[in-house]
Amino acid sequence: MRHEVKLPKLGDTTQTVVVNEWLVQPGAGVQTGQAILSVETDKVTAEVPSPVAGTLVEQLVRPEDEVDVGAPICVIEG
Repeated sequence: MRHEVKLPKLGDTTQTVVVNEWLVQPGAGVQTGQAILSVETDKVTAEVPSPVAGTLVEQLVRPEDEVDVGAPICVIEG
């Protein structure tokens, strides 16, 4: 099953983040809760965990992209 992963809410007031780097590349396996993406808000740098286990098949955002909370960031199949 394919899961479109959306950027979770990272704080009460955070609405957008800037992508720092992908911690997992396409084709790699991920576990639920494993950090897959590093992002930066106006206050902190945070890691985004995978909500599901499987294989990361597609990255939908790139480093330096500004992404809204709730926007799709990747596809995981598992």
